[in-house]
Amino acid sequence: MFKVAKEFSFDMAHLLDGHDGKCQNLHGHTYKLQVIVIGETHVDGAKKGMVLDFSDLKQAVNQLILQPMDHAFIYDQTSERECKIAQLLTELNSKTFALPYRTTAENLAHFIFHRLQTTLPVTIDAIRLWETPTSFAEYREP
Repeated sequence: MFKVAKEFSFDMAHLLDGHDGKCQNLHGHTYKLQVIVIGETHVDGAKKGMVLDFSDLKQAVNQLILQPMDHAFIYDQTSERECKIAQLLTELNSKTFALPYRTTAENLAHFIFHRLQTTLPVTIDAIRLWETPTSFAEYREP
């Protein structure tokens, strides 16, 4: 069994409505995303010797994660305050992306895991999402 990984970087703005610290205010992060997949290598064909072609992984992450989320205001659609901000940004032709829960690093890692797992032809071992250079959340299935 092999593990292979690819890293990506993207920027998003968010806030955590109801948080008891400074993250209750609108702010942004440069996120680093690491997608780790597991599997056996292909025994023949164009992908012989590969678990997954890194370019295929890059294409999936670009389409499902980066294009909709990079440089967007990501918000909790269950928060009235965050929805008001998103509505104003949308009216001003700014990019927004809604999630059905709070936009913590933990929830984002979970969301990314499941969004990619439904598309990739291999098993995702883990998603690591750095919110800062020294802080990350990791999600993997039990």
